[in-house]
Amino acid sequence: MEVVIGSKNPTKIKAVKEIFLTEIVTGQDVPSKVSAQPLSDSETREGAINRAMQCLETTACDIGIGLEGGVMQVSDHLYLCNWGALVTRENEVFTASGARVLLPGEFNDMLQGGAELGDIMDAYAKRKDVRKNEGAIGIFTNEHISRKEMFVHVVKLLYGQWEYAMKK
Repeated sequence: MEVVIGSKNPTKIKAVKEIFLTEIVTGQDVPSKVSAQPLSDSETREGAINRAMQCLETTACDIGIGLEGGVMQVSDHLYLCNWGALVTRENEVFTASGARVLLPGEFNDMLQGGAELGDIMDAYAKRKDVRKNEGAIGIFTNEHISRKEMFVHVVKLLYGQWEYAMKK
């Protein structure tokens, strides 16, 4: 069985390969068809679904997976959010969300102004390619949880839902 993830980001690909151990897993750049920086749970989820569906539309894979990071507002606070989607050839769509962590209030104006969290994090942490490594979650949890681990959790949720549906 072939699984294609709608990203070339090595962190996302490693997360999927960790769960789909016996499958052929490849990454493909596809657009999320949402803002470069999703600003809500709904938009982040939509981006994940769009990526997964495009994998099926543009390849012969059996399963398309989309993983999308975004931010969401709760009251006056910004939180990191992430969503995943698994779509099958039978057009079954499974979605799941993962960990959330508070972001510094100083990020709000930059994010609302169109900046991407990955770029903000590089400057904030004085590191390069945070989005391809530990991610914002790694920085703000003092590397107790990495971006890959966060996405592994989401992929486990997707895989479990799909596996359960297959048994019916």
